[in-house]
Amino acid sequence: MSLSNRSFPVEQIRTLALVGSTASGKTLLAEAMLQASGAIGAVGSLERGSTVSDYDPLEIRAQHSLQSSVLHAEHGDCRIHFIDTPGATDFIGQSLSALEAVETAVIVISAAGGIDPMTRRMMDYAAERGLDRLIVVNKIDAEGVDLPGLLVQIQETFGKQCLPLNLPDAGGGKVVDCFYNREGHSDFGAVADAHRALVEQVVEVDAAFVDRYLNDGDVDAAELHAPLEQALREGHLIPVCFTSARTGAGVTELLDIIARLLPNPTEGNPPDFLNGEGDQAAPVHASPDPAAHVLAHVFKISIDPFVGKLGFVRVHQGTITPGAQLYVGDGRKPFKVGHLYLQQGKNHVEATSAGPGDICVIGKIDELHFDAVLHDAAENDRIHLKPLPFPVPVHGIAITPKRRGDEQRMWEILAKLVAEDPCLKLEDVAQTNETVVYGLGELHLRVLLERLREVYKFEVDTKPPRIAYRETITQNAAAQYRHKKQSGGAGQFGEVHLRIEPLPRGAGFEFVDQVKGGTIPGQFMPAVEKGVREALVEGVIAGYPVQDVRVIVHDGKHHPVDSKEIAFVTAGKKAFQAAIREARPVVIEPITRIQITAPENAMGAITGDLSARRGMVSGTDSTKLGQMTVTGLAPIAELVDYQSRLNAMTAGQGSYAIALSHYEVVPPNVQQELMGQYKVKDEE
Repeated sequence: MSLSNRSFPVEQIRTLALVGSTASGKTLLAEAMLQASGAIGAVGSLERGSTVSDYDPLEIRAQHSLQSSVLHAEHGDCRIHFIDTPGATDFIGQSLSALEAVETAVIVISAAGGIDPMTRRMMDYAAERGLDRLIVVNKIDAEGVDLPGLLVQIQETFGKQCLPLNLPDAGGGKVVDCFYNREGHSDFGAVADAHRALVEQVVEVDAAFVDRYLNDGDVDAAELHAPLEQALREGHLIPVCFTSARTGAGVTELLDIIARLLPNPTEGNPPDFLNGEGDQAAPVHASPDPAAHVLAHVFKISIDPFVGKLGFVRVHQGTITPGAQLYVGDGRKPFKVGHLYLQQGKNHVEATSAGPGDICVIGKIDELHFDAVLHDAAENDRIHLKPLPFPVPVHGIAITPKRRGDEQRMWEILAKLVAEDPCLKLEDVAQTNETVVYGLGELHLRVLLERLREVYKFEVDTKPPRIAYRETITQNAAAQYRHKKQSGGAGQFGEVHLRIEPLPRGAGFEFVDQVKGGTIPGQFMPAVEKGVREALVEGVIAGYPVQDVRVIVHDGKHHPVDSKEIAFVTAGKKAFQAAIREARPVVIEPITRIQITAPENAMGAITGDLSARRGMVSGTDSTKLGQMTVTGLAPIAELVDYQSRLNAMTAGQGSYAIALSHYEVVPPNVQQELMGQYKVKDEE
């Protein structure tokens, strides 16, 4: 496998992420690009498990990507860093984090499968992050495909700015350029028409070129580099190109497009760095200058039982070299870069430096974590990237070790697995003494359990998924509580008067101190808040965390000798619990947005079943080859083991994806059941 470690000027670097749905052919397209660039001798096979990017044993068995993989190629005078990402919606966190490392999102669409929900989501996410977008229609040699019809569908879905840079010819056996080429024919007709549409779209962003075009009738495409980059940055042009990873048709041409037309780090939209937190955060412009202070971002963490922790880093400013001293975020102690690598799937080569635009790996630094900003200047300790809109994990499963006494080791291993995936969440539920892992779906959690067993050789038992119910209030209430304890010697005394008010759904928690006259001395207010927060976590009526409530502490009493922090912790907690019971408390449940893709003939059964599960259908959409997508809302509690039900209705041909939408009050019978279970546990 050929991979040089020489440095490239920033103008000769291209970065892109291959994103899109499962079965669009991203991994084989990556293989074909590596082979065409000379990085590998032959294209690998999914069936044989010999691809560069899908090297994990679980990926080889599944025959599709489960994690993002960093690859590199050299074409012409350019180095191309590209990231192959998973297509399953359960692993969308890997795809979203890859977008933080690149200038261009390459959205791969199967000519046979067409546009699906994952394609739409990745187009939207890339647009939100200000990335250039390039659509690659893959599998153009598939039998029975309607490529002109698919191009029309792309333009209807994503806009008329989606224009082909090349077109298939000879029945998909090759492609012909439409940007530099003015003449010739393709399977779509005359190349001149596509060329004219492209040039007109590009010159629209530059008044001087518009005048030339109107006067001369055409503009040499070789002169259009600057307006082309502007059109890509602004989303005024979304190029479309055609490939077959299987035959290699269009792959070399795709590499030419990447090298000649896609942006280098000085031409793409700069990343959304911020300095400070909340409303006080100020935008920071990272300059792709190799001589400036270092600003780099950790977009992926990989923890191997044998290799240790690896941080995948995109350098935005400055230069990183082995031996350099770097800080992690606001950490006060720098670490020394020991080894710097270029990663090619599971293989790596030592790098002598990494400058702006480079994607590299730093090994064996425990302080590294996902989304960390690395820098070499103390004044940059509050710089971070604008947070990504990751889906909230709502599928939960309780995990216990098969062997008693292994709880600590299990927690440590789970923490490592969760550190690798921004859409996994680990929770220690004190009320039930359970360790619960939340993910985006059944597949997400199943793969986590397989990694636990196969990579770390750790056996566990699992319990049915735990629903992330919450408690809240529906009206104002007030309460007070006096904690008084005397047992010889110094006693304990604290009295708290408080009011509670409901907040809008999703607002969280507010604690307000309105005490006047020192009835509760200021040094005890943190103790009152601590007691309230303890009650928040434990719940009051059904044992679930309380949210969307404002607590206003307005009065109280203290004793000059007996008042202590512990007394006000207890008084705050008990007063809050008493107020909750008077505020018409309710249990609320997570409602998910659901997208179901299945054969058209199963739609009646699916919509009927969704309605029976307290769900609501909001729309349907036809895709290619007799498939339809149903979108709607459904309570997560009704979707436990939904894939099994969907398999029965679709003969195994259906799939679904969910994302948290909002919380709603549970039906009265469900609330009574949950409250009854909690009382039984309390009595036990």
